[in-house]
Amino acid sequence: MQLLKKLFSKVTPQPLPEKPVIISAEEKKIIRKFREKYQISFNDVSLLITAFKHRSYLNITNEERSASNERLEFLGDAVLDLVVTQYLYQKFPKRTEGQLSKIKSILVSKPVLAEIATEISFGELILINRGEEKTGGRQRHSILSDTFEAFIGALYLDQGLSAAENFIQKQLLSRFKSIIQQELYANNKSLLLEHVQSRYNMLPEYRLLEESGPDHDKNFVMGVFLRGREIGRGQGKSKKVAEQEAAKKALEKLGGGKGE
Repeated sequence: MQLLKKLFSKVTPQPLPEKPVIISAEEKKIIRKFREKYQISFNDVSLLITAFKHRSYLNITNEERSASNERLEFLGDAVLDLVVTQYLYQKFPKRTEGQLSKIKSILVSKPVLAEIATEISFGELILINRGEEKTGGRQRHSILSDTFEAFIGALYLDQGLSAAENFIQKQLLSRFKSIIQQELYANNKSLLLEHVQSRYNMLPEYRLLEESGPDHDKNFVMGVFLRGREIGRGQGKSKKVAEQEAAKKALEKLGGGKGE
């Protein structure tokens, strides 16, 4: 017995092997999408995955609240604010603080960030539970804009301010002129979406009703429908403009906003 004790006392305890990190199919899709479409590879892929993890997804993974993208969204909001503020400060040297603040509020508003997040396909990557998805979570402006900011926070932590600034420049600031001109901060489609989701728990549907004119001078008529019933109609030189007008008419009809 004493001999056995002496033998075992000389054995150095070995650390237990770490459990392998299991990455789901949805998480692999996020990693692959950024590598192939955006040429962005994270050193720490867990940051990238967390950026797309809505708190409703934690019901599936049984993780704590801190595992959602809310902390990264908090950080990304600050990084975005800094980059946009510096951009405007340098771009408009004669504008007052109040004028710069107004422009910044437009650029970093939820409708604008959600619009960009939609265009770059962030919605299809968001990790949410089925209940949230069924109620339109992937299209909800608050979720899209928060995810956009969370991604900026993750990119900042993983690759530094320069990488985050490049992304913001490419995806947001490069659209500066069109954002201001189109006044996406007063987006009638977003107002209608929020109103319909909160009141009817469903999504409005836009349909092309008419297209006329030559290729260089097209005119589009779009209708917006709810439960198969047309609730607004608009026309314009592009489908987006026509949809905005249709949403404005629908808001006036439903009493969901001034539609201005």
